[in-house]
Amino acid sequence: MNTLRMGDQGEEVVRLQVRLKARGFDPGAIDGDFGPGTHAAVLAFQASAALLVDGVAGPRTLKALALVRDDVLTSVLPQITPRLVSEMFPFTPIANIKRYLPAIVAALDAGALRDAPMVLMALATVRAETESFLPVAEGRSRFNTSPNGHGFDLYDHRRDLGNRGPRDGERFRGRGFVQLTGRANYRTYGVRLGLGTGLERNPDRATDPDVAARLLVAFLADKERAIKLALLDRNFLQARRLVNGGSHGLDRFTAAYLAGEQRLG
Repeated sequence: MNTLRMGDQGEEVVRLQVRLKARGFDPGAIDGDFGPGTHAAVLAFQASAALLVDGVAGPRTLKALALVRDDVLTSVLPQITPRLVSEMFPFTPIANIKRYLPAIVAALDAGALRDAPMVLMALATVRAETESFLPVAEGRSRFNTSPNGHGFDLYDHRRDLGNRGPRDGERFRGRGFVQLTGRANYRTYGVRLGLGTGLERNPDRATDPDVAARLLVAFLADKERAIKLALLDRNFLQARRLVNGGSHGLDRFTAAYLAGEQRLG
């Protein structure tokens, strides 16, 4: 038993129906037919258990129902090759992809983001943030620097980013594959990565390829369920907002996600 969905039939569906009913989510007839009643019961159970509400009884739903021991999702990482990624990044030198893709794949594997939606989300995020596939530092723009101000002065007093005043904007500007921004994020994710205060004290470490890849994965993992709900609804704008807070790079994000989805089948 790995994944059960609408249209499936058999003894595994019977077990699913029995367990759903025992938990108070009546699927109707216990007939081994994954029909509308079973689908509705799965949806209700998923909502109750704070799982992704997609009506598919995948590994996490089955484990929550105590029907399987292992909730590891099917990994697509073996399929993520430089050639596939270059088709998602048509304007990017493949040499950059070959150099930095291993760090991203390793971080996704270590962070248990191995299923297609989250792997594609990660790669599409990279294209939206840094199409060069390089873990770069943010450059000056009208969105971060005022006409007569020093670099990144529009970030200096961003309390929502945890910045404390002049030069914090530049010091904690966006960096890496996900463009981590703000003192608070550097502090929080530095601790998450086991760096203590190292990232806050030395923000340039966020452009180190391995650190940048781990930051990307940690940032996405915090929002995994919300991201998957947005992707399930094909709401790419919402998926992008969960990372960027806006629609910057939405066209590149969407194009990369759809190209990767098509190639993964």
